[in-house]
Amino acid sequence: MEIKMGDRVRIAQSVIVYHHPEHRSQPFDLKGLEGEVISVIRELRGKPISANLPIYVRFSPKFSAHLRESEVELIS
Repeated sequence: MEIKMGDRVRIAQSVIVYHHPEHRSQPFDLKGLEGEVISVIRELRGKPISANLPIYVRFSPKFSAHLRESEVELIS
């Protein structure tokens, strides 16, 4: 499955973040949230790279997160 910019995705497994705007500095599980991929980081200045968290997903105007490909699933 090739995830690309503009795809709708759902968080498939438990991912704990501490930067959610409504739960600042508290653990918040993203599992089940849906969002839109706003970028996929595969290269830097024309050279291929292997980013740890290459999928950048926006869930709301105030909240977005970097994720691994294994943590998201495409919504058809």
